[in-house]
Amino acid sequence: MSIKVNEQEKVFHLQTPDSSYIFRVYGKSRLLHLYYGKKINDHAHLEDSLRWFGAGGASIDAEFAHLGSKSVSFDILPQEYGFFGSPDLRKPAFHAQYADGSRITCPVYEGYRITPSKPRLEGLPSVYTENDSECDTLEIFMKDEVTGLRLTYLYSVFNDRDVITRTVIAHNEGKQNIDIKAIMSLMIDFKDDDFDLIHLEGNWARERHVERVPLSRMGANVYSRRGLSAHDHSPFLALARKNADEEHGDVYGFSFVYSGNFEAGVESDRYNQARVYMGINSFDFNWRLEPGQSFTAPEAVAVFSSKGLGGMSRTFHKLYKSRLCRGKFRDKVERPVLINNWEGTRFAFTEEKILDMAKIAKRVGVELFVLDDGWFGKRDEADSSLGDWYPHKEKLPDGVAGLAKKINDLGLDFGLWFEPEMVSPDSDLYRAHPDWALHVEGRGMSQGRNQYVLDLTRKEVQDYIVKFMTENLESAPIVYVKWDYNRHLTEVGSASVPPERQAEVSHRYMLGLYSVLERLRARFPDILFEGCSGGGGRFDAGMLYYFDQYWTSDMTDVVERQFIQEGTSMVMPAITMGSHVSICPNVHIKRVSPLRARGYCAMCGQFGYELDITKCSEEELDEIAEQIVFYKSIREIIHSGEMYRVRSPKGRDGAAWEYISENGKSVAFAVFNILAYPSNYPRRLRMTALDPDARYRLRGTDEVYDGAMLMYSGLAIQPMDDFDGQMFIFDKE
Repeated sequence: MSIKVNEQEKVFHLQTPDSSYIFRVYGKSRLLHLYYGKKINDHAHLEDSLRWFGAGGASIDAEFAHLGSKSVSFDILPQEYGFFGSPDLRKPAFHAQYADGSRITCPVYEGYRITPSKPRLEGLPSVYTENDSECDTLEIFMKDEVTGLRLTYLYSVFNDRDVITRTVIAHNEGKQNIDIKAIMSLMIDFKDDDFDLIHLEGNWARERHVERVPLSRMGANVYSRRGLSAHDHSPFLALARKNADEEHGDVYGFSFVYSGNFEAGVESDRYNQARVYMGINSFDFNWRLEPGQSFTAPEAVAVFSSKGLGGMSRTFHKLYKSRLCRGKFRDKVERPVLINNWEGTRFAFTEEKILDMAKIAKRVGVELFVLDDGWFGKRDEADSSLGDWYPHKEKLPDGVAGLAKKINDLGLDFGLWFEPEMVSPDSDLYRAHPDWALHVEGRGMSQGRNQYVLDLTRKEVQDYIVKFMTENLESAPIVYVKWDYNRHLTEVGSASVPPERQAEVSHRYMLGLYSVLERLRARFPDILFEGCSGGGGRFDAGMLYYFDQYWTSDMTDVVERQFIQEGTSMVMPAITMGSHVSICPNVHIKRVSPLRARGYCAMCGQFGYELDITKCSEEELDEIAEQIVFYKSIREIIHSGEMYRVRSPKGRDGAAWEYISENGKSVAFAVFNILAYPSNYPRRLRMTALDPDARYRLRGTDEVYDGAMLMYSGLAIQPMDDFDGQMFIFDKE
């Protein structure tokens, strides 16, 4: 049992293989957080640090006022879940307004329940289990008798992973409406703030760069107010002890299984205690709970690692690969090597051009041709036709079905791009249903990429998307879908939502999207779905519940991709990261880099090409054919194995990533360079997690290396030119 309860002292001890999470009922009603970290045996003396005598300026909770001035203050004590309106004046996890205008919430502990396995969250993505023995779930029941608000805290504790998931369900058992203004899915109070904070910041074409900064009294907050988890910040943060590095030291990682507006942060109080929180962004959020109604907060995933950032990442990778991703492709590493025409042709293609590309792609070993934007309506630029999902007859005279058959006849599978959540002002759909776009009556409507966002809070809009997607996917042999999303939510309003509920629109939109995706995935279980959002926006755990993989970034330059893929790997496994080889000079930043380096970098994700292959030289085509053969020989190592970030690309040297196969018998070691050194000499890079007593043969050679030597002295890396890369494959003898 991963959850132990001391009934007499009302202490709850949650245990994973390497961590303990402990809290207790304090007095008759309140919950205090006692500990989260490396696994310990019991809770004795954990409360010694909670004694507080005469804190200046700190208010004493009404329940404990009779104890006198030398009592505890909830402005100091570590809370399990904080509320607005109490003496705890730090950032609350929950904030509501009641029918009489009051904003005080003061629930008391009523009891608990422990059940095996893990409940699914209605209408929301979440981590799951496949049998009851994997996980136990603790429910804590809290009730505010004055307002009738009942809160249920859910803790799901995995028996074989250092993972605890958290969420909260609010239920109105009163007789009047309750307006929820903030509801965090997770809150944890630490007894100190001696941490570095790690988060993933970015922009379009430079997503998820790792930033590590000392935690200060100013605290830190990462967030999105754009209607989606956008390029700016990822719904993830980590707290690392000062001595923690990739493979050593304590790290706490927090990931949000949600794709809309979010906030995640750390507050350091005047006593140097850190409070971590994660949930739906309270900016422009209000959820009205009528009597009898419930609201479920999205899930947050907490991971503890005593083996540094690498240990944290590998825990996330294993969990998300096997218990967040779903369906036919979850365990399938032999996914097709694809080519996408977007960077090669943009909108300017014909069927003849596509078939010319497909013929050469087939010759070099590509398995799947993906037709990107511009195949529908009258779309020749990004200024029309979104919503008109019928074939562009001038480009595709025989329609999508005709082109797909011709592609199949060449020996390639066929995939298609969609942007289902959008509508162009210049489209038949918008002319017929202008009210189907998100808007506020009487206000102007801004455009992003010449398009509006469809109002997915409306059932008829959800049904329309399911209908046209179904018609298209059943009309032709389509085995792959690229689902794009290219703008943020503005003029957030819906004619289908009453005035008092307009602040619910952003979350209702996300619930509508999840419903659409659930219906389509159930209907088309054999289609490989890849997500995209202007590149790598909205690449989050919520999307991985519905998409088999995700386009990591529109930036395919080998240098920038090292930073992007390093940051993405903090949480996301390689099997989920779409990664392609593009032409040089790079279309975005004009950098020229060797084809082999671009290939090795792309092989550290879901491998493919994004170029006009008809313009490649015979030498380049030969190299591409060799790359595809090589990738197929190592993808089992990359996608089923464990990743170790040996060197960061920050600085003059490039990244070094090590992948060890699931059975430990093979190792892929990718090494990249950024800038060459004059008068350089071979450098040694120490590998990790090998068997020091084993011997490793460098594949394709007769060279055999001692495992201990590779780890403690390192592999000699010959000097490389600017922006170059190498890949070494070792097999254990």
